[in-house]
Amino acid sequence: MVPQSGLSDRVIIVTGAGKGLGRAYALQLAAAGAAVVVNNRWSDRKQPSSADAVAAEIRAAGGRAVTSYAPAEDPSSGDDMVRLALDAFGRLDGVIANAGVPEAASFGRQTLEEFHGVFDINFLGTLHVLHAAWKVMVAQKYGRVVVSTSSAGLHGNRGMPAYSASKAALIGLMHALALEGERADLKANAIAPYAATPMTDKYITPDLAKRMAPEAVAPLAAWLMSEACNLTGQTFVAGSGSVRCAWMVEGTSYPLGDDAGAASQAAAGKAPPGTFAHANDAFQHFLSQAAG
Repeated sequence: MVPQSGLSDRVIIVTGAGKGLGRAYALQLAAAGAAVVVNNRWSDRKQPSSADAVAAEIRAAGGRAVTSYAPAEDPSSGDDMVRLALDAFGRLDGVIANAGVPEAASFGRQTLEEFHGVFDINFLGTLHVLHAAWKVMVAQKYGRVVVSTSSAGLHGNRGMPAYSASKAALIGLMHALALEGERADLKANAIAPYAATPMTDKYITPDLAKRMAPEAVAPLAAWLMSEACNLTGQTFVAGSGSVRCAWMVEGTSYPLGDDAGAASQAAAGKAPPGTFAHANDAFQHFLSQAAG
């Protein structure tokens, strides 16, 4: 693996790094020379820690890593991870906020507690670590942030109200941080990843699943963490070795009358290319391109 420019001796926190995309990000960063705080909750202490396994893999390859078991939704988790990075490596240069949980529940049938269970991990779990890390990175006038969003956050999806809301909220937070970080060389971006997971297995062929391994997204995450990254405020859709950008768009304006009928005219206008009705449509379009 070719070392990523600007990652040698950098220190990066990766949440949700015990498996899947988070594990791939942590391994890629370590191979490129970064020291990694590998975070993943350890809820069942009778089983080996997945975070420990990833950290051990990094150290066995000659890299540097420490383990954090803090649950991302715990308000103290961010301070704990930042303190661990500073105590172990003396600095902190970036955060990949990847921790999250999926959802399969209709809004009308779920309780508020169930909604919070998803939203709090996906959004507040990111907020906690970024809020703690931001102060350190602003003070040193350098830092890199990546949040993990989703096509559900971009387009919405049936049966995923809390997940869609949390992932959309992360895009708004990322945009605000990108603006606030401009004077201090802090770059904030988002990745909406497509990767082979138990959620996508039934939709993709075995051959395509191999091409959509989490490792196919990791080079983008590593570049966004590097000094070479000159982009901020961007949302990237990535998977199967390809990347594209997603943007907020606004259509043509119409005179607004007393009956607000212009709203129907505005909504009936021609949608920009790349506009999808929901996340499943976006996923199917991605698969058609990935399959060649």
